[in-house]
Amino acid sequence: MLIAIGGVSRSGKSTLANLLVTYFRKNGKKAIIFHQDDFVYPETQIPKIKNRTDWESPHSIDFELFKEVLILFREKFDVVIAEGLFAFYDESATGLFDKKLFVKISKRTFLIRKSMDTRWGYEPTWFIDHIWHSFQKYGRPSAELKNIMTISGEDEFDMEKVIKYLDK
Repeated sequence: MLIAIGGVSRSGKSTLANLLVTYFRKNGKKAIIFHQDDFVYPETQIPKIKNRTDWESPHSIDFELFKEVLILFREKFDVVIAEGLFAFYDESATGLFDKKLFVKISKRTFLIRKSMDTRWGYEPTWFIDHIWHSFQKYGRPSAELKNIMTISGEDEFDMEKVIKYLDK
């Protein structure tokens, strides 16, 4: 089973992926997670915005390599979980997934969580706004996307509901 998890930065994508891989492994499945961030082009090849690297652009991701790894992992694992901001951007990659989970949070929750995220040091307000707007433009699943479950990332995940969807 190939599972995609998409959502804005700090929505809980990695948390959900970790919960799922733990669940599947406890149930005897060979499961793995990989992060779309692992498929970022070298910084010199990524677009800039106001002299900052625009990590929030789909042009920062090597989707061809992403798809190659999806196909390779599908042959080696029972469950492959791929998470990232642009999980639903590339239609040819999205078409490979059996199940799709979209983690939705409000802009207010995003701003609160992002302000507490100090991994990258200080980020100017305009850049944090850019992250949100880029997600709105490129990260949201299209209305035509089939077999997708939208779940709230505001609080703890309803894992029973998620597992029920995945087991269909």
